[in-house]
Amino acid sequence: MTTFDPHATPPAADTDLPAGEVADASPGNAYEALNEGDDPRWAYGTGFADPLAGVDTRVPDGVDAADLAAYCLMLGDDALVMSHRLQEWCTRAPELEEEVALANIALDLLGQARLLLSRAGTADGSGRDEDALAFLRDAGDFRNVRLAEAVNGDFGHAMARLLVFSTWRLALLGHLTGSRDPVLAAVAVKGVKELTYHRDYAAGWVVRLGDGTAYSRERMREGFAAVWPFVPELFVPHEVESRLVVAGVAADPATVRAEFDAVLDQVLTAATLTRPPGTGPAEPLGRAGTHTEALSTLLSELQDIARTHPEATW
Repeated sequence: MTTFDPHATPPAADTDLPAGEVADASPGNAYEALNEGDDPRWAYGTGFADPLAGVDTRVPDGVDAADLAAYCLMLGDDALVMSHRLQEWCTRAPELEEEVALANIALDLLGQARLLLSRAGTADGSGRDEDALAFLRDAGDFRNVRLAEAVNGDFGHAMARLLVFSTWRLALLGHLTGSRDPVLAAVAVKGVKELTYHRDYAAGWVVRLGDGTAYSRERMREGFAAVWPFVPELFVPHEVESRLVVAGVAADPATVRAEFDAVLDQVLTAATLTRPPGTGPAEPLGRAGTHTEALSTLLSELQDIARTHPEATW
């Protein structure tokens, strides 16, 4: 089980620099550095290294390629849709510092989505790349959990959802670090570091708001009330997940409920909050392509430019 302290200050975003050192701004200044690289798809170039360099991308022996692709779509769609909801907080968060934090969390999830969607396109032999899967599918073809797609509420709602989502996903990816699929294992190893920060960031705000003023406490309480009906769905495996669990590839979401509950109980206790009453459907609706109307609205915005200008580069 991942250790957790609800009173700890959330860690800074992950870097490779020793404490007290700052990055070298060469060449010259930050603007010049942005313009390095010659990838025409990016406004300023990237210079990014391939995070899967050296990883065996073949489908493991005995693993159904279609199931592997479907599973990667599930995890990739979760990250893509949740990333978009977090991006919507840009210019809307209570403070500039929180906008930066939420944008960085959204970028982490977008990075996970890119790797997982690319894996789905190569595993199923369709040749579809990450862009085709992100921009050219309709809502019924998406396999994300419905928690990710729900319309944004206030900041209390955002922190409740982020805490639930990141705690659940962190537990899943913790199990996936031992996946028989080398790509899933590599994505999980990196994702665990990112999601630990996401979870602790959200937990810090839940405690601060829940144990704050009467108004902030009420906003936090209502945030959890809105999120809680989507929780049961997170722990019911889809048939694809069940088959891949047997194959040693996937994580069984039912087995991470105890870890999820332990973390949520710690945070809610520290925030002087209780679990909301009531529950939602305990079936894998989003995994089966059954979504709320909110996803169609989200995709109309997410996919607009790509569909209006197909094959464009920028």
